[in-house]
Amino acid sequence: MTITLLRNLCFLMLLASCASSSKNTARENSQPVIFDTTVYEEPKIATDRKPLSLMDLPQSQHGGFVLAPGFYEAEFKTYCLQPGTPDPSVGDAYIQGPVTGYRKEIVESVLMNSRDYTSVNQRNVQLLLWSVVSGSNFNKLSSEVQADAARLLTPKQIFELKGGVIGVIQTVSNATGILSANKDIQRLFEFGSSSYETIERLAVLKEPSRVLRSGVKADQWYRQKENYYVRYFPLGYKRVKIQVYVPDGLLDADNKSGGDYVVFDPTGQQAYPAFTNAQRLGVGAPVIEIVRVIIQVNKELGRPGRVPDRKKPEPTNPKAPTGPKGI
Repeated sequence: MTITLLRNLCFLMLLASCASSSKNTARENSQPVIFDTTVYEEPKIATDRKPLSLMDLPQSQHGGFVLAPGFYEAEFKTYCLQPGTPDPSVGDAYIQGPVTGYRKEIVESVLMNSRDYTSVNQRNVQLLLWSVVSGSNFNKLSSEVQADAARLLTPKQIFELKGGVIGVIQTVSNATGILSANKDIQRLFEFGSSSYETIERLAVLKEPSRVLRSGVKADQWYRQKENYYVRYFPLGYKRVKIQVYVPDGLLDADNKSGGDYVVFDPTGQQAYPAFTNAQRLGVGAPVIEIVRVIIQVNKELGRPGRVPDRKKPEPTNPKAPTGPKGI
């Protein structure tokens, strides 16, 4: 009897610890992100200079863009990662950062692997992500979304989403109540709702974003540690235009810095609202995918979100590049 009581007590303490950790994660996702403004500065670039396509640059073996001096831009698919917050508004300042929050490794995997599997419908990727970040029951997803999830995630990750060895995991929002939208999304999935529009109404608020702190312009450049510049222009929560500026003289004649290529890879990361309460956007594949030159980059490590080579990426016909797909 004593052994049984001790086991039960240990189990309850474990659950309490998990709930506490979940509360901290949810609180992290609910707070505005305040950034060091010293990294914001204006590069010396003519205001009337027209950007080239980022897609014209070669890519690394892991899919990042191998940079060369110049001014570039491209549009990328994005996904709502913070249900219950407003759609990005015109004038919102956005910058890049890592994925954070509940099940961030799984979210990162979905985003990164959506680049290799461009035939997966963007709606299905978003439904999967809403299920993941809200802690909904994976088994309640439609068979089509579950099938696409199996292409974007490892069997171990799917097993975790199904609850692992302790059954269906309850969402962090049940413990904290910080984002009630997560609870409502859970209920919709639980009752078998597969309506994208119904879930979207809960996840993406159609109201102006609220400025929490002033000081950054919407077109402000963000200096990276390698001393090139990036800025983000969300086009609603489904698309983002990203511009990159690499100053002349930053790279040598071989387009290297200190003997290494400089790689920019927004996929698998998150676009944050700098000083508003708008959506946090997970960045996925480019809107228009084309065949590019591959350069082996020695020091570029594959991020953990990428699914191991248990399957080959889908073949691409260079004579028929994939165009944008609606969501």
